[in-house]
Amino acid sequence: MSAGDQAVGTPPAPGPGTGERDGRTSRRPPALRLLARPEVGVFLGAVAVLVFFLIAAPSVRQGGSMATVLYQSSTIGIMALPVALLMIGGEFDLSSGVAVITSALTASMLSYQLTLNVWTGVIAALVVSLAVGAFNGWMVVRTGLPSFLVTLGTFLILQGVNLAVTKLVTGNVATDDVSDMDGFGQAKKIFASSFDVGGVQVKITVVWWLVFAALATWVLLRTKYGNWVFAVGGDRDSARAVGVPVRFTKITLFMLVGLGAWFVGMHNLFSFNTVQSGEGVGNELIYIAAAVIGGCLLTGGYGSAIGPLFGAFMFGMVNQGIVYAGWNPDWFKAFLGVMLLGAVLINLWVQRTATRR
Repeated sequence: MSAGDQAVGTPPAPGPGTGERDGRTSRRPPALRLLARPEVGVFLGAVAVLVFFLIAAPSVRQGGSMATVLYQSSTIGIMALPVALLMIGGEFDLSSGVAVITSALTASMLSYQLTLNVWTGVIAALVVSLAVGAFNGWMVVRTGLPSFLVTLGTFLILQGVNLAVTKLVTGNVATDDVSDMDGFGQAKKIFASSFDVGGVQVKITVVWWLVFAALATWVLLRTKYGNWVFAVGGDRDSARAVGVPVRFTKITLFMLVGLGAWFVGMHNLFSFNTVQSGEGVGNELIYIAAAVIGGCLLTGGYGSAIGPLFGAFMFGMVNQGIVYAGWNPDWFKAFLGVMLLGAVLINLWVQRTATRR
């Protein structure tokens, strides 16, 4: 081969001593690979918030106080998980807060007004919750409208139906007490019971929260469906081109939000025996914020199930920590706003740092 041929040919691979590597194949340092995990930033934030309140509010160090923090976190975290999966899939659900109340109202009024076993109402509420989620998903994929607009409409519909139907059926804004109805004890054990750990009463929702987080993590990282979720959130058209069932994936993600709303709704019902029809408004923003703080991007295609777990813990810690510290609880929303903005900035920095060569 002539010298001219060598000049226009493919350059030889660098020798061991040249120190040159193709950027596409070079291995990033372990620290950058760790930063690429979406839950790293929120984990550090959760540790910082915990340490802060352990110092600022000594009563947080008591077992009962921490059990209350975990309970508060679990009621947010159970809903934040499916909301996070939906966000990874590139969509939002602004109806998730009132959907929780719709589920509880359905179970309560159906069981009480027809004098049925409460499990009949529980099953009916599950069907209604899944139907609401399926409707949201179907409308989004069928019309191509942004999920923000579709679920905003659903939010307003459910809010109005919750109030109007409750007043029509019960003559009040709250449902009747169902604690003396058949099946109440068994349902309470599943959705709203407590158990003793070292003399501290821990709510069963804490266990369910951790189980659901582990299950969601397994689905995202170890199943074909998890790959579909990331694919449709990253680029829907490209995902469809390689055979991903985009419509099925998006509709089922909305139905998972409905499933979460059903579970939290049942917890509310069997914890307090009655349901206020006007509640739930604004909770959807807390669920979304917990997911964003947990590392899920608003643009979709990125996130985890573990991150929102820590995000929900931060919410519960701040909510209860302010009370234990003796501060004005009106500052709670201000803290949440600071946490949300801080999390978005940290996630942006982490992304840029992790993708830097």
